[in-house]
Amino acid sequence: MKITFLSLCFLFAAAIVSAQRVQPDAIPTAAGQLTIQPIEHASLVLTAGNTSIYVDPTGGAAKYTGLTAPDIILVTDIHGDHFDAATIAAVKTTKTIIIVPQVVADKLPAADKAQVVVLKNGDKKTLAAVGITAIPMYNLPESATAMHPKGRGNGYVLNYGKKKIYISGDTQGIPEMRSLKNIDVAFVCMNLPYTMDVPEAADAVLAFAPKIVYPYHYRGKDGLSDVSKFKSLVDAGNKGIDVRLRDWYVK
Repeated sequence: MKITFLSLCFLFAAAIVSAQRVQPDAIPTAAGQLTIQPIEHASLVLTAGNTSIYVDPTGGAAKYTGLTAPDIILVTDIHGDHFDAATIAAVKTTKTIIIVPQVVADKLPAADKAQVVVLKNGDKKTLAAVGITAIPMYNLPESATAMHPKGRGNGYVLNYGKKKIYISGDTQGIPEMRSLKNIDVAFVCMNLPYTMDVPEAADAVLAFAPKIVYPYHYRGKDGLSDVSKFKSLVDAGNKGIDVRLRDWYVK
């Protein structure tokens, strides 16, 4: 087999990207292993058995080098740190199903429409043994001029192998979050002025008490939120919650 200079460059670049990623976590489920791969900020990849799920893929295809192409893409909202049509186009295959709120569907190119499933808050869909429920994500107090008005974007609760995974998207500690039940893994945002501060995020997490929580999406207008403080607040309120700090902003 002839290996070209360009091929060697690609392999070298792929190795660098893989080395820079945070190591994935593996969680056993009744249906097989759930693997959690942080990418950056709001972007992550979940592997549920043989199903690859990209959440809010942004930043270009290079960030996903070496990872299995997505069977499912979930997009929470229209802002650029969640929705990147160019990255979606680069990473998807002809078999990828793209789950989005209507506002995102309206912005996708016509070529993607056949692969799109629109969910509004409260809607449910099951794909490849993964149950997907769209739930609210919004700012408080509610306002038509808020950066994230109620009903526009989706948080998601996934069900796989008797495990429930919550992805907050851009939200504050809303009643719908605080009333969640039996969440095994949660990804919770905390970045002012776009979502909520660390004390509010910790208080909301203590209300619904997931077994594992990852603070993510914690880069705000004034830099990175203090996730160590978040962990200390949650630990003080409930030592049974496993707060997992990962570097979502690897240089």
